[in-house]
Amino acid sequence: MGEKYLALSELNIEGQFLGFAGKKTGKYKHLQLGIAGGNIKIKIPKNLRCSIGLSLVPGEQIHIDAISKLNPRNRKLKLEAYQIQAVGFCLIKNPLPLPLPQPKAKIMVCQKSGCLKRGGKGLLSDLEKTLGDRGLSDKVTIEHTDCQKRCSSAPNCVLMLGKKQYKKAHPEAIASLLENHLS
Repeated sequence: MGEKYLALSELNIEGQFLGFAGKKTGKYKHLQLGIAGGNIKIKIPKNLRCSIGLSLVPGEQIHIDAISKLNPRNRKLKLEAYQIQAVGFCLIKNPLPLPLPQPKAKIMVCQKSGCLKRGGKGLLSDLEKTLGDRGLSDKVTIEHTDCQKRCSSAPNCVLMLGKKQYKKAHPEAIASLLENHLS
């Protein structure tokens, strides 16, 4: 069994430390860095977490040496730091704000043979056409999934808006739900 991630390149990044990102407070696994192009999230290795958590102050300029890694299965890029140095303090009145989380919308469409034979291809094409007509195709991700264990009601499609799930919805209904949720 091989590595999950492929190392791509080494990076030297300098920017403004915005704060730590993580699910639990007190566990500093990732940090947010503000650069000219926006905000990026960088993973902190375990050997640096204790010292970094106590020494960095939001708004401080830092220099990070990192490695970019690619997950070949889902094609997600991950940045992992191996050295973090404080450069100095940036005298800006307000640090760069963290971006407001966009409401997440995802449509999961079953791609197993039973669902495809019972109209899954048509559902997917209707869905893409409807979202494209209403200009919503860039605000939602369509995920092709394996069996959703609801084969008797095929074709299966699940719309996830935040923590809400809508099952067995038609493309027009999905588009109107998305417009209401994203507006």
